[in-house]
Amino acid sequence: MVQIPNTPDSASPSAPRSVPTSADVARLAGVSRATVSYVLNNTSAVRISEPTRRRVHEAARELGYVPHAAARSLRAGHSRMVLMPAPSFPAGPLYSRFLTELQWALGRLDYTVVQYGTVGLRGDEAARAWAEMRPVAVLVPGSGLGPRGVELLRRSGARAVVTLGPDAVEGAHALLMDHEAVGHSAARHLHDRGRRRIGVLLPAEEGLEVFSLPRLAGARRAVHGTGATVTEVPLAYEERDAARLAARWRSLGLDAVFAYNDEYAMLLMRALQDEGLAVPGDVAVIGADDLMLGRLLRPRLSTVHLELPSGHDLAALVDRVVHDPDAAPERHEVLGAAVVHRESS
Repeated sequence: MVQIPNTPDSASPSAPRSVPTSADVARLAGVSRATVSYVLNNTSAVRISEPTRRRVHEAARELGYVPHAAARSLRAGHSRMVLMPAPSFPAGPLYSRFLTELQWALGRLDYTVVQYGTVGLRGDEAARAWAEMRPVAVLVPGSGLGPRGVELLRRSGARAVVTLGPDAVEGAHALLMDHEAVGHSAARHLHDRGRRRIGVLLPAEEGLEVFSLPRLAGARRAVHGTGATVTEVPLAYEERDAARLAARWRSLGLDAVFAYNDEYAMLLMRALQDEGLAVPGDVAVIGADDLMLGRLLRPRLSTVHLELPSGHDLAALVDRVVHDPDAAPERHEVLGAAVVHRESS
């Protein structure tokens, strides 16, 4: 057995330097501690000259001073943390861009955005984990949060609870996303182009059914009573699975497919072409999201352009509710869907 020798006292590292305080910043900048607080907390109620602001910021940088978040929260009566639970579904490029814009907009309003991983937690159990963080606001993607979870978050100090999904939740503000409209637009486009045997791709990946099933329902509604058919077509986001589906495509008898989104559409379209099927001659293909890569394909990919909520508007909603937590819950329909017709359909 190897023993770790004791380190002699003389070899012990020197004691750590003391943590700089706002008083240290005030002395170096030649101002009061109150002025340091006003400057570093972006207080707009007190007018401070620009040279003074610069001196305070320079002193804070020189000393390595960082304001204490907990103390700041006590002064304000609430934290500035906006909690964003990680979505239970795979987030694509469109959703990632939306999150980036939202985080930037919240940062401009002096909120700190924290993304929280809740793998394996759902419903009230997940809400309890979020509540332990004591956020001032929680933005919940997808579904799963219920009225009890909203109440638990409110009791823990969350002034704003906002859901982003197909349904509103009692007590929460809601950004409603109508994914049926996406499927309806895609299937209606294919039907208008003369296609009568339409496949609708259902991703095999867990968590996407909250979007894929409403899109399937919308596609069925679009062709109801027309004599056209809609067939469910499962597919995992893997090249091998796409190749297997393409190999049996002729036996399905489908002349068009709404492939859930652009990423699945590109995967399937390449597999169909490798199998010798012409797009759009044998199979018309349409996706959703309007990603740039779809415009670079040959043939160029038809798609449903989605208009997600503005990150700036959502940040403004959060800030408005934080300052008026007793306001009646707002409901906003925020998902626009418009077909962009290109060569693949």
